Amino acid sequence: METHAEENYLKVIYSISGNCTENVSTKIVAEHINSKPSSVTSMIQRLSAKKLVHYKKYKGVSLTEEGQKKALQIIRKHRLWELFLVEHLNFSWSEVHEIAEQLEHVRSPLLVSRLDAFLNYPARDPHGDIIPDENGTIRNDDTIMLSEVQNNQTCFVTCIKDSSTEFLVYLDNVDIGLNTELQVLESFLYDNSIKAKVAGKSIISLSEKVCNNLNVRLNKIQ
Repeated sequence: METHAEENYLKVIYSISGNCTENVSTKIVAEHINSKPSSVTSMIQRLSAKKLVHYKKYKGVSLTEEGQKKALQIIRKHRLWELFLVEHLNFSWSEVHEIAEQLEHVRSPLLVSRLDAFLNYPARDPHGDIIPDENGTIRNDDTIMLSEVQNNQTCFVTCIKDSSTEFLVYLDNVDIGLNTELQVLESFLYDNSIKAKVAGKSIISLSEKVCNNLNVRLNKIQ
């Protein structure tokens, strides 16, 4: 059985690797974990001994099939708990991440199964991230970044890639949430910012960083 710290490493490696089995440098893992490289190497060696990661010195680390399965189980619990907190305990979407970080380590498969059923088997969490199913399967998301939308096109926000409190509070202040309609009016080559109409009402400027952290689709989510 993995410790909470080991589970966090699996989740971080999965996230950094772009949801696949590509090698990730231990330096990047250390930056995300906010830990010393020596401590990260030690932990990765422990995970390797458990056959949860592939690791070779100077070659980076990747998840084994079993490691990926466990990472997806943790992510599934995290996203289900976030949705529960927002929909049933009146937390805002900017408040739930740290609480879900604690709840994701609950061991009971029965509790997770009943939580999923209680929430009516949701497809996405409050930030639009896809929730893996009970088998650890996560479907492809056919969205694009807002920065890829052409002038005069209308799109709908599907997923918030940066779920930090600061970014979510910013989105609240400019009235952008999941499924919000955005019409790209003009883009600027100078700084890759755009001018957009929000929900057919206010016109605002959005920076390149904001555009790269909003996934959208041209058809409204059903």
